[in-house]
Amino acid sequence: MTDHILETRNLVKEFRGFVAVNDVNLKVCRGTIHALIGPNGAGKTTCFNLLTKFLTPTAGNIFFNGVEITREAPADIARRGIIRSFQISAVFPQLSVLENVRIGLQRGTGISFHFWRSDKILNQLNDRAMELLEEVDLEDFADEVTLNLPYGRKRALEIATTLAMEPELMLLDEPTQGMGHEDVSRVTQLIKKVSEGRTILMVEHNMNVVSQIADTITVLSRGAILAEGSYEEVSSNPAVMEAYMGTTSGELQGAHQ
Repeated sequence: MTDHILETRNLVKEFRGFVAVNDVNLKVCRGTIHALIGPNGAGKTTCFNLLTKFLTPTAGNIFFNGVEITREAPADIARRGIIRSFQISAVFPQLSVLENVRIGLQRGTGISFHFWRSDKILNQLNDRAMELLEEVDLEDFADEVTLNLPYGRKRALEIATTLAMEPELMLLDEPTQGMGHEDVSRVTQLIKKVSEGRTILMVEHNMNVVSQIADTITVLSRGAILAEGSYEEVSSNPAVMEAYMGTTSGELQGAHQ
């Protein structure tokens, strides 16, 4: 039997009569990279917001490790190990790169978010923080003020702070949005690297990124699942081409180059 870390059953979200997520049955296998894709307005971010409980479903159920979490608060979801990285870089710009990661690490200690603690107490977290910075290739930037980092490096830092919270399931929301080609390539390889031994569910527009690293792709259209499978399967699906391009010919890849 396949080990599903996350599952939704008949998930629905309505906004004043508009159905943003429509009867979505999603199954994410443990230890894989699972991508949610779809045209603008397909319901991807709404689906993410339901999974992290920033929105409450109109109907349906959400299960994590076989336990129903549909009615749990966002903080409880995070404590279970579902950690989300946002579209807009969520780091403290005036702190150093190392200090940002250290804040993430405080969650797992008895000194969580006690910003007034002395450096001596917080310095015990430095070794682990440096290990995480090495994992995302930021060790040379440890003492740099975060504000000064290039955009792509800030996203790498955000992944490091997410890893600091020891996620069992990482939710990445548009991790390469707004990046140049070089940064996209670096962050794509970074996601692949940090996925080892972890599970990642990501929303991503860049089909080149998805084709390189996603094990399974779920295509949403008008709030419902249109197709699911490998990149090869979904990119050659006529219904997917129609949703993206308004035509049954051509290739999905071509729409996103």
